[in-house]
Amino acid sequence: MGSDDGGGGCTPAVNGRQPNGRKAARKSRRDRQGGNGGRALGPVASPQAYVASDWWRRIFNSLYLKTDGDVVDDDDITRSEVATFVQVLGLNPKDRVLDLCCGQGRHSLELARRGFSAVEGLDRSHYLIQRARSRAQKEAIDIRFREGDARKLPHPADTFDAVLVLGNSFGYFETVEEDLRVLREVFRVLKPWGRLLIDVADGDYIKAHLEPHSWEWIDEKHFVCRERSLSADGERLISREIITNAGTGVIADQFYAERLYNRVSIADLIRRAGFAEVSFQGELVPDSKRAQDLGMMAKRLVVTAEARKAWAPVRRRDKGERDQVVVVMGDPRRVDLLKPAGVFDEDDLYTIDRLKSALAELPEYAFTYLDDHGDLAERLARLRGKVDLVFNVCDEGYDNDPRKELHVPALLEVLGLPYTGASPRCLACCYDKSMVRGVCREMGVPTAEAVFIKAEDSAFLVPFDFPVLVKPNFGDSSFGITARSVCHSAEELSDAILATRSQFGYDKPLIIEEFLAGKDLSVGIVGNPPDAYTILPIVEEDYSVLPADLPRICGYEAKWLPDSPYWKIHSIPAELPEEVAKDIMAWCLQLFERLECRDYARFDWRLDAEGNPHLLEVNPNPGWCWDGHLNKMAGQAGWSYADLLRTILEAAKARIATEAQKPIAVGLDPAQLELALNGVR
Repeated sequence: MGSDDGGGGCTPAVNGRQPNGRKAARKSRRDRQGGNGGRALGPVASPQAYVASDWWRRIFNSLYLKTDGDVVDDDDITRSEVATFVQVLGLNPKDRVLDLCCGQGRHSLELARRGFSAVEGLDRSHYLIQRARSRAQKEAIDIRFREGDARKLPHPADTFDAVLVLGNSFGYFETVEEDLRVLREVFRVLKPWGRLLIDVADGDYIKAHLEPHSWEWIDEKHFVCRERSLSADGERLISREIITNAGTGVIADQFYAERLYNRVSIADLIRRAGFAEVSFQGELVPDSKRAQDLGMMAKRLVVTAEARKAWAPVRRRDKGERDQVVVVMGDPRRVDLLKPAGVFDEDDLYTIDRLKSALAELPEYAFTYLDDHGDLAERLARLRGKVDLVFNVCDEGYDNDPRKELHVPALLEVLGLPYTGASPRCLACCYDKSMVRGVCREMGVPTAEAVFIKAEDSAFLVPFDFPVLVKPNFGDSSFGITARSVCHSAEELSDAILATRSQFGYDKPLIIEEFLAGKDLSVGIVGNPPDAYTILPIVEEDYSVLPADLPRICGYEAKWLPDSPYWKIHSIPAELPEEVAKDIMAWCLQLFERLECRDYARFDWRLDAEGNPHLLEVNPNPGWCWDGHLNKMAGQAGWSYADLLRTILEAAKARIATEAQKPIAVGLDPAQLELALNGVR
């Protein structure tokens, strides 16, 4: 099969949600999409009807490395293929090479072992990219792996000397036009006279040697049965795999489709993308040690082409010129009611110093800092046309008022200054936890049971069992959430509501939520789905240091009170069943896009007693500090604090550049406008 830009093991959200129907809904979803999580569908009349348009989002996981491991996880085959590709293209170790649809990075890593110092891998599969990063870290290989979509590459024009699309990772999309988009993106990011190499299944051979049914042992415990047929138009191979553990039964029943290109059709498509000198450099027939069912990997064409083009026009910078970035921050001169003492203390100032030190490690940028809100608007207005980007880290809000966090990006938009992070609308929506819960219900994303309590309500009904958690509907930084917020009786609930209103002075609506006893999880996304993004490793809170009588929550004490037992809790890599992790990541991506998050965001989840995930909060522009959850997750990915900040800046720059290229809608001419107004009247 081969990996591709569309891998990732992500499944769409369930449609609809009832408290007692989550498992059934999840099972129904898998049945429709060919991933049945432990049961087979039985005979089906039309396998093509079971192929989801985005099947590649789910297939490329640990099972893929079992079913196709005889080729894609064989070091001898990889070394032989890389030797062939280097020779065919005449690659130089200093060439900048993109391994597109890199899977678990086998070819990228082998190139790096051979002395290639500028190799980058990109794939849509979060699972495979994590495998690639882990292998690189283990071998101390300095190589960049990132998640992204091959149809919209996160690179400037004229970046690479060579782009490789290997392991039969081409032809997974429903239409030829989408495959053409991939090739046009490759053409764009190649330097003039840059080289493309694709190895793709020989469609004519596959059709001539089609095996409708096969099966093979993939290790001592697992075997896979396959059904194959041609699509109705004869242009795609429809495959079904039923993977079985000999001891426990069926693991997966999955369907996928791959387009069958022959020499004529692939050459024509490459030329349509703008390439010249399309040549066939032989064939690949892998020496599989299993020597059983090779499927689409059995015989592959090696195709090369050249990008004969002019250099893309670029804005010329003077030697040594850097991007000018203004960092907008909270105002340390003003009161901040979220902080325990109401002011910036030594810890806050140290955190700011750590930020500035990390940004100083980015030589491609020159930073200016604005933190005086007294004349913030006037100073920003004077910077129009003089700065490249505003790094908005003012999560305290304008005038240190958290309700005015959205006012800062609103001001930047009025002034026409490009900035990092979420828009005012996104911040406003996510600040309202009840509103986010409504969006989740609409999308089928599971959330904990909860009721909304207005400020003036003195009596209310809680239609679920204790324990419950009381928290402010508006706010962040765990404001108003303490150990007393977890209640086991009606009396404790009344006391907790009173404490929230008196201790924190909170006079806005509250949420009473079922308290979930499972793992407390955080997921970070940096970038902008669906084009280019990274899902950072999921972390969970380690509550083992807490006394047994304290509830397991990461609340106000954990973030603001060093003398509290909660100060000692820390984040560790989450250990989750693969299906649970896939569901969580898929829902996070969907919420990122639906809520219009930008550049970076954090999603907080909690498992119930049965291990089912439930969303707690969505955090656009999450805490940027060196000891915050986002940086902890980045550390698990092998990033430094400076790496995280650079990646956020790069994501914002790429997004802004893309937005600038979008066509402007054509307005109505005066006659049309008058006609439209008359119709309204």
